[in-house]
Amino acid sequence: MEKDQRIKELKKQVYEANMQLPKHGLVTFTWGNVSGIDRELGLFVIKPSGVEYDKLTPDDMVVMDLMGNKEEGSLNPSSDTKTHMILYRRFPQIGGVVHTHSTWATSWAQAGRDIPCYGTTHADYIYGSIPCARNLTAQELQDYEENTGVLIAGLFEDRGIEPMAVPGVLCKNHGPFTWGTDADNAVHNAVVLEEVAKMAALCELINPRAGEAPKCLQDKHYMRKHGPNAYYGQGK
Repeated sequence: MEKDQRIKELKKQVYEANMQLPKHGLVTFTWGNVSGIDRELGLFVIKPSGVEYDKLTPDDMVVMDLMGNKEEGSLNPSSDTKTHMILYRRFPQIGGVVHTHSTWATSWAQAGRDIPCYGTTHADYIYGSIPCARNLTAQELQDYEENTGVLIAGLFEDRGIEPMAVPGVLCKNHGPFTWGTDADNAVHNAVVLEEVAKMAALCELINPRAGEAPKCLQDKHYMRKHGPNAYYGQGK
């Protein structure tokens, strides 16, 4: 497929993924963005900054390279573009990134807490707790968006977390980022993150002493969907 056609297809995919955010109640006004990458071309497509969802078109999507240069587009890219860029550079296995300020996940981020795995819904999609990154320092805030990506990647490396096993993170006092195999999958994981954040908060409200699900149960549910001998669904 020629480059122009591949970029056109990627713009369409990223546009459609962005339109899933208001559909699933993950954004208010323009509080969110989705991007998707073509690894062979070394280019990613992202939502333009501050444009209302009902006014977006596929042609409005902005094309960027992995050094932060705009390759195509008449509008400014999302203000979170550098965070997406760093995640693509540091997590080469991912194909799409989402950022929202969804209510339940952002509440955990504002509380500065990891989201524990309290049950099998969480374990079906995410292998262990969803981590919460620390605040950036005053100096790091000088390049806020880029250092947010650096902070996320460093957190996963320091904790030895596999990004595809835990496809999301909370940024303290800010909100969640998720990622996936492509833009659509990254949105899917954003929906899952919001639901498990809600369930975990309600779980602690009902029983403040609730413990995490047993590790063997977490392992069973994650591996039956994602392990080498996965048997959930209809197979490949």
